[in-house]
Amino acid sequence: MDPTVLAWALAQPAGSRATVLAAAYTGGTTRVTFDGRTVEYRSLDELGRAIAALHGAENSAARRPSMTLASFTRGGNA
Repeated sequence: MDPTVLAWALAQPAGSRATVLAAAYTGGTTRVTFDGRTVEYRSLDELGRAIAALHGAENSAARRPSMTLASFTRGGNA
């Protein structure tokens, strides 16, 4: 598990899906209950992949590419 992804998950607001998953991962358990639903992951590796997928989904909007168009002319007449 990427330590930066785990740190991101632990830094999310208390009770969020990311913190619940991260707490289970760091506690070594594969059973997670969130919003009244219980999920049993097959392994800690699978749980880590779920955290990574959540991280990617949450941060994809923040990484939208941007583009700037610059226009230059020579002389004073445009």
